[in-house]
Amino acid sequence: MASSMSGMFSGQQPPGAHPVGGPGGPGQPSFASAAPRTQGSNTLVDELEASFEACFASLVSQDYVNGTDQEEIRTGVDQCIQKFLDVARQTECFFLQKRLQLSVQKPEQVVKEDVSELRNELQRKEMLVQKHLTKLHHWQQVLEDVSGQHRKPSDLPPPGPLAFLEQASANLPPAPLKQN
Repeated sequence: MASSMSGMFSGQQPPGAHPVGGPGGPGQPSFASAAPRTQGSNTLVDELEASFEACFASLVSQDYVNGTDQEEIRTGVDQCIQKFLDVARQTECFFLQKRLQLSVQKPEQVVKEDVSELRNELQRKEMLVQKHLTKLHHWQQVLEDVSGQHRKPSDLPPPGPLAFLEQASANLPPAPLKQN
């Protein structure tokens, strides 16, 4: 799989995608930190990296820090971010196309990946169930301990000066009734 992707980005554009220029293109400010790239040697990865660098540079550039026109600054930053999003969409489209090609050429590979993902998900959920069971047993034990503590005081005589007499009289047999 790695050998088939070695030149995967060089000069390839998804159908319907428009070519994206490097930093400092038309309508965009040029940044000193972004190295100029030639259009012929750009790949999607290079374009994505350059557009990200342009976004980052637009946030820390002295042109923008010292700028007084907030609308101009906002427009420049918006353009950089939009370019980055466009290239990110193109990159995503490229990977989706490669995934589609793989699913057509090697459907068993896609099934293997799906099975592997499902196994990982089952394993993660099993660990989560075990964690909840552990907590459940802990709280059941706490509940049993608390309910056991509540039973013990009821077995003890109530506190007071006549507690001994009340307990002793409870153990005596009932008195016979007088008949008239």
